[in-house]
Parts: sequence; C-alpha cells; structure tokens
Amino acid sequence: MFVLRMLYGPAGDEFLAKIAMELEQAQAKVSRWKPWWPAAVMMLCSLLSYLDRQTLAVLSPTILSETKLNMQAYGQIVSAFSFAYMIGNPIWGSILDRIGLRLGMILAVGLWTIASGSHALLSGFLGFAAARALLGFGEGATFPGGLRTVTDSLPPGRQSRGLALAYSGGSLGAVLTPLIVTPIAVAFGWRAAFLVTGVAGVIWLLIWARTVDFSSFRVSQRTNRITPPNLRERRFWSLVAAYGLGGLPLAPILYLAPLYLRHALHFSQGELGRVLWIPPLGWEAGYFFWGWITDRFAARETRPRRLLFLLAALSLPTAAITLSTSPAAVLALMFWTMFVASGFVVVSLRAATLSYPKEQTALVAGIGAGSWSAIVAVVLPWLGRLFDQQAFGEAFLAVALIPVLGTALWAVLTPAPRSS
Repeated sequence: MFVLRMLYGPAGDEFLAKIAMELEQAQAKVSRWKPWWPAAVMMLCSLLSYLDRQTLAVLSPTILSETKLNMQAYGQIVSAFSFAYMIGNPIWGSILDRIGLRLGMILAVGLWTIASGSHALLSGFLGFAAARALLGFGEGATFPGGLRTVTDSLPPGRQSRGLALAYSGGSLGAVLTPLIVTPIAVAFGWRAAFLVTGVAGVIWLLIWARTVDFSSFRVSQRTNRITPPNLRERRFWSLVAAYGLGGLPLAPILYLAPLYLRHALHFSQGELGRVLWIPPLGWEAGYFFWGWITDRFAARETRPRRLLFLLAALSLPTAAITLSTSPAAVLALMFWTMFVASGFVVVSLRAATLSYPKEQTALVAGIGAGSWSAIVAVVLPWLGRLFDQQAFGEAFLAVALIPVLGTALWAVLTPAPRSS
C-alpha cells in the first residue's frame, strides 16, 4: 500500500479504496449465501441417494437381460428397497432428532455407500434384494436430514425454497444418472457403474464433515428420546395421504420409464441414456417452482387446500402417456408427471412442519418419505405385473388417479379450522 501511494499519490489511494469496497461487497455476498450452504450440501446428499438408487433403474434392461430376471422380479427387488426405505425414514428421522445431524448423516451415508458398491458383486435375485434393502434403509435418512437441516439453518420465510434446494438433488440425480452411468456401463460393464457410486459416497462424507458449520445453526433442539410416529393422529394420516399417494407417480416414472421406452417404443440402452434425464428434469423444476409458490401463497397454511386440489387436477394428463407413439410426446408427459408430483412433496411437508413440534422436524420428513416408500412397495410389483402383460394403459391410468385419491383422503382427514 505504501508503494502505491509513493508511485501514484492520490490515484493510489483511490485504487486501494476501490479494492476495499469490492472486497466488502464480495464478503457481503458470501455472508448472504452462507446460510444456504448446509441446504446445498444436503442437495448433494439427495443427489447421491438418487444416483445410487437410479443406477439400477437406468441399467435395468441390460442387467435383467444378463441375469435372466423378469420385470415382476425387478419390481420385487425395488419393493425390497421400498420396504426398507419405509422403515428407515421414520427411524432415521427420530435418530437425527435425537443424536444430531452431523453424526447421524455420517452413519447413514456410510451404510448406504457400502450397500451401493456391493451391487458390483451381485448376480441373483436374493443378492440384489438384500443389497437394495440395505441401501433403502440407509437412504431413509436423506430427506429427514434435508428437512431438519433447512429448518435449523434458514428462517421460516425461506424454508420452502430451502426444502426445494435440499430435496432437488434427488431429481437432479435422476437427471444426471443416465448421463453418468450409461457411458460407464457401455465402456466397462454395468458393474463398474456401481463402483463409481461407492466412490461418490466417500467424497460426500468428506464434504459433510469438513465444510458444514453446525455451530451456526439457529436451532439445535433435540428430543430427549427417540420418538416414533403416532399412528392414531389425523395429522399423521393426512401427511401420508398427501405425500405418499400424491407423490407416488415419481416412482413409476423413475423405475418403469426405462422399461416402457424399451418395450413399447423400442429404445436401445444407449438411446435410453440420452433421454432418461428428461422426465426427472420436470421433478427438478417442480421442486423450485412449487417451493416458490408455497413460500409466496401458503407459507403459514396448515391446510393448503387450493394448492393440493390444483395438483390433483394437474395429475390427470399422466393417463395419456400410452396414447401417443411419439417419443417426444411421451417424454413430455413423463416430464409433466414428475413436475406435478414434486408439488405434492413440497406442499405437504411445509404444511406438516407447521402441525408438528419443531423438535420433531426430521420425523415429519421420515413419515412423508416412509409412507411414500410403503405405497411404492405395494404398488410397484402390481405395475410391474401389468407391464409384463403389456397392459401399459391400465398402469398409467392408475398412476394418474392415485394422487386424486390421496387429495380426497387428505381433505377428509384435514378439516377446515372452526371459526371462533
């Protein structure tokens, strides 16, 4: 600084003042975005979870062909994941509320990373089912951890958008997985793709442990014991109806779209890798769109009736997927289906967090994602059987109507508040 003053006089002082101002502005920008970093890391976590689970779905045509498994068996393997995921969500939700996010997420992600990498060693039905179950149980921490992170690190007026950010990694993972694993599988075989997912899990653990400042969280309340969900409460079942049934269409598109495109529209594995990112892009966009809509119009509503009724009506075009033989039209409808289904997730979780105590926030996400997984575990083998019978129209009609049923049940279970 002394040299600049000697060489340039007043101009040097002006230059130094300009640099200082720019540094202050940069620091202010960093400070403004710093509260969003924990949610961003949880976005990477949900991305990792869907990279791990979607690798099997994306490569399912090749894996089923090599292992001689049919689509019903594939549906049962996915159900093993779904049942374990159903159990894991409320368990991990309670554990995270009890022991905290830092340790809880390390345990969960470490467990599922081992499970994901083990797929590279498998060949038969029982092995895949066991590995998927272990993967599903570990991944049960993903969304409870995301919701808890958002409510602990962001103010109420930003939490729906924070939730969209933390959860959007799932949809982003579904977008990126075909683009990442298909070239690996084509070049080195499908087993190599699962080794890549294991390495990705180790990288996330390092980021989580070393870059998230847990002391900066505004809220660090923990329950004194692990609290199970109360199945006798109406708020429990209303969340199950809105999240579990409303968000159900995400699963058939994720798990069955590759098989539909392969068998109905005759896509090759390479062609699938080039287009399977399109439907989950609707899921990704939907999280942010519905997060903004919820923060704008229903941030404090425990009964967001208008939004859920709108989402139910917007679910119906899913039934038209099989009416077109145009790949572009089919992919557009799948995009739309996931866009709408993501709205059920955001709206129902935001309403539920207002109904439950703050210290049970992770449990709320566990109930929602767990119920979704339970319904998927029941419905997907049935849909797989319909696919084996080439009854694609009936399958997608059911997918379109289930969110309508969920919204109707939610309306019954969540009556309007009494006027005083």
